[in-house]
Amino acid sequence: MARGESGRSVTALPESLRPWAAHLALFPEELSLALGGPVARLAAALGPLRLRGDAEGDEPQGYDGLTRRGAPERLLMSEWLLALEAPDEFVRRAAFGEQAHLRPAFRQPRSGRRCVALLDAGPEQLGAPRIAHLALLVVLARRAEAAGADFVWGVLQASPHKGPASRVDAATLGPWLKHPSAEPPSEERLAAWREALEGAHGSDEVWLVGGSRLARLPGAEGLSRVAVDEVLEPGARRLFVEVRPSAGSPRQVVLELPPAPQCVRLLRDPFGSATPRPSSHASAVRFLRFSLDGQRLLLTHADGAVSAQALAHSPRATVPRPKRYQPRDGEAVVAFGWRATGGLLVLTQREGLLRAHGGLRGHHSGRSWTLDAHTPFVLPLRDAPPLLALSRWDEQRRETPLVLDARSSLHALQVDLPWSPSARPVLENVRALAELRGRLFFVSGAFPGDSVPDSFLTGCLGDWSRRLTENPSAEAHFALCRPLPRKKAGPPLALREPSGVWWLGRDSYEVGGARLAVPEGQRVVGFARWPVDSEELGLVVLAEDQRSFLLLTERGPERLTMAPGRVRSCCFSHALPLLAWLTEEGLVGVWSLQHRALVFSSTPGGTR
Repeated sequence: MARGESGRSVTALPESLRPWAAHLALFPEELSLALGGPVARLAAALGPLRLRGDAEGDEPQGYDGLTRRGAPERLLMSEWLLALEAPDEFVRRAAFGEQAHLRPAFRQPRSGRRCVALLDAGPEQLGAPRIAHLALLVVLARRAEAAGADFVWGVLQASPHKGPASRVDAATLGPWLKHPSAEPPSEERLAAWREALEGAHGSDEVWLVGGSRLARLPGAEGLSRVAVDEVLEPGARRLFVEVRPSAGSPRQVVLELPPAPQCVRLLRDPFGSATPRPSSHASAVRFLRFSLDGQRLLLTHADGAVSAQALAHSPRATVPRPKRYQPRDGEAVVAFGWRATGGLLVLTQREGLLRAHGGLRGHHSGRSWTLDAHTPFVLPLRDAPPLLALSRWDEQRRETPLVLDARSSLHALQVDLPWSPSARPVLENVRALAELRGRLFFVSGAFPGDSVPDSFLTGCLGDWSRRLTENPSAEAHFALCRPLPRKKAGPPLALREPSGVWWLGRDSYEVGGARLAVPEGQRVVGFARWPVDSEELGLVVLAEDQRSFLLLTERGPERLTMAPGRVRSCCFSHALPLLAWLTEEGLVGVWSLQHRALVFSSTPGGTR
């Protein structure tokens, strides 16, 4: 069984990639397969390496292919058979130069013969073009090896005094990937490289690899070039590559980029060396949900800590460190969330005493204050997730904290009272909450003290409300909405009716709308309007296998993605097209509908 330098078996690669197996073995198997497609396309565009003397002179060395020209004694036997069976066709093929001859090969000394690649590591070639550079290095290394030549490579922006790299491995590729140059290639650097190369053994082939404008650099004349440019089309994930040898006709190829998560790994950690490093305070995630504004993922950890993780909008964006609160000994978090003005809002309990942490705008209570021990809201059970906390602006432009308790009642905490702070009920039997630019939309039972029994409302807190024609039985979800709803209208809403059928409306008060039946065994996670500017609404559901996520619309189900294990908990953001899950093994993932890829993932010991 063949193995690469990394010790990993390379026989898992498909047959079409076996010629480059030894070089692709540098990468983990999934990245080898992702890079294999561009490698095969570029290899076909470059063709084999032909050093001087391969076609003529010196000692004959058999035959190495076919040619249209040659002596009669080197005609293929099939051509002589054609002369016997169809002499007219034989004469025609001879007249038009279509006959096939064996091409002789000759032995040549190859000491000092080299193939050199000079890569542009400047700002024009950052990101996706570097994946083509990586594939090209694999192709050129194998190509030179097959021809019995040496292969070396360097970076145009680097000093040639250190000499080019003679290997394609983690030690040489790592610094190139991690330290891109901020300066474009210059005429002086290219001239220095040409002088250094000519002063050595003299290479037969030098490739300049960069953007199409690299050809206009003085000194690039007479060199072979590979131009790599991104295809500038909406939603396109392709590279346009032109291979232009110094002697020969140019060839063009379009490279389809691998999936976004694999592209990120190829650019940031292609050798699988950057594993999550758990810190001393990191622990496994027990519960997750999105913040009320849908912008952050709220995580409850096994050691009692809570954190708010800001999420990237694309797979290539950097994920910041989470905001974290670690309770003291004997202290337990009973509610937490993200404040309207930014920052964690945490409610803790210690020896029966409730305390809130997080500075509030417009108050003099500081960063923490004590609550009345006999507050009317219901605390969570011991093994249940913490309550949801949030804040909003009141009529006096003060930031008011709110808590959604264990009985789905929303309470406002009254902070600046002459006596100990208490709480007052705001909404009862809340089915859904969504915060959109400071406006708090809701679906709930009547307001406290409402005279209409068994009535459900939808509306915007402090602004307007309307009674629903259909009372939801247990669930409701708001959907992504851009731009914001017009006055006295809410974002798209999904309600599960007592019959089990879901009603989907484009306004929270609309009587019409669509109705969808969810198959038995599937669980509704959220409500999606995707693409955002479309009129089609759908339910995001977790399939019966507890791993697959589907989008149910009137047109039928569409498969979205699959979690790496059985899902223990999941949620969907109403503000961003993001789906989050927590598996039974403790893996956390956030998947983007827009990019069809993960934008965040974590292990039980940390995040990546």
